[in-house]
Amino acid sequence: MKEIKYLSEEELIKKATEVLLRELGPVEAIRYLTMPQQKRVDGVKHHRKWQKSLDKDEFLKKIFG
Repeated sequence: MKEIKYLSEEELIKKATEVLLRELGPVEAIRYLTMPQQKRVDGVKHHRKWQKSLDKDEFLKKIFG
């Protein structure tokens, strides 16, 4: 099995920023980086609401047969 090597946080940020700039251009990259975090919170709230209505046994039965 291949060993997994993690990048340092600094290297990860540098590479991710380079990819964003190259693929999106400077305007869209900055727009993405400055998007408000609120959208993620909404996703968490949605997920928690889904979990409350979830029948765990039925869900696991669907997944594992």
